[in-house]
Amino acid sequence: MLNIAYVGFGKSTNRYHLPYIKQRLDKFKVTRIVTPHLGKRPDQQAEWEALGTVFSTDLATIIDDDTIDLVVVVTPAPSHFATVKTLLTAGKNVMVDKPMVTSLAEADELIALANAQKLLLMPFQNRRFDSDYLTIQHVLKAGYVGRPVELELHMDHYRPEAGQATGTPIDGAWYGHGVHLVDQIVALFGTPQKVSYDLRATRLKVAEIDDQFEVGMFYPDAFKATVQATELAATHYPKWLLHGTKGTYIKYNIDQQEYDLKTGIMPGDQGFGADAPQDYGQVVYYNQNGDRLEKVIPTVPGDYGMVYDTVFESIAHDQPKLVSDEQIRAVITILAGGYPNNGPHVKEL
Repeated sequence: MLNIAYVGFGKSTNRYHLPYIKQRLDKFKVTRIVTPHLGKRPDQQAEWEALGTVFSTDLATIIDDDTIDLVVVVTPAPSHFATVKTLLTAGKNVMVDKPMVTSLAEADELIALANAQKLLLMPFQNRRFDSDYLTIQHVLKAGYVGRPVELELHMDHYRPEAGQATGTPIDGAWYGHGVHLVDQIVALFGTPQKVSYDLRATRLKVAEIDDQFEVGMFYPDAFKATVQATELAATHYPKWLLHGTKGTYIKYNIDQQEYDLKTGIMPGDQGFGADAPQDYGQVVYYNQNGDRLEKVIPTVPGDYGMVYDTVFESIAHDQPKLVSDEQIRAVITILAGGYPNNGPHVKEL
């Protein structure tokens, strides 16, 4: 069993982390939680205190505890670099919410620090266990569409009143939403050869940070992956649209885990995260005989807690970590490449 500590006890910790840990108490014991304000979530705090978790407002309580095997940082993104650096310097394995950092220089500094001490450093890329992502993996592996030619991946919302006027790049949609989508593409296809960027502020025209993006990632063999997000989609695009030399796959609607978590349906509850049959993806393809076939692809079940399963194997059994250093660097390089240029541009990688 690994002793785990959290820095942060807000919405993300209680929605995307701890509900899955509750299903894995045979592997993890939540020893400590550091939060700026004790008692802000009294019911949740009391629940974990009853299991033996010690709450504090002082990061030193984690640093000074030699029994802790892993620290999970779930704090606002601008604080990630300094917090993770402090923890790595203290000899702690760290998993940090994403985006991990703002620049490749920061990423390289943390990676070097972790490797020098043989520590685990990894971003919490839970969307690698989205049900729709696991399903596109299956579609690609099965070869339904042949050689991939063009892929569109969306993360769209309708939030017309929620624009933000000021901030730094890490506060914008490209870092906030793009980090999920870019990591999924990098995990599937590796680092692209070049990237084209179109980052814009659409809700507040005077805003300094983006809330909409369309970014093209170009690969060998004439393949292009486009990741897009907008906050002004009253009718959503498909989540995944994949064209290949033998067919097309299309999937609407997002992974249901997030919907369920927001409504209080938790991991372990019946039907948690299950996709409705009407939301299954469909592939249209041609077989070796030239027959046109249509096939519904049942959605592969997702489970964000599987990130923790991989971390357990990495720390307890020295297995390779889910997100490699190469992938960390590729994702941050692609994100950072969107700035400081204003307007559409292309960057060679």
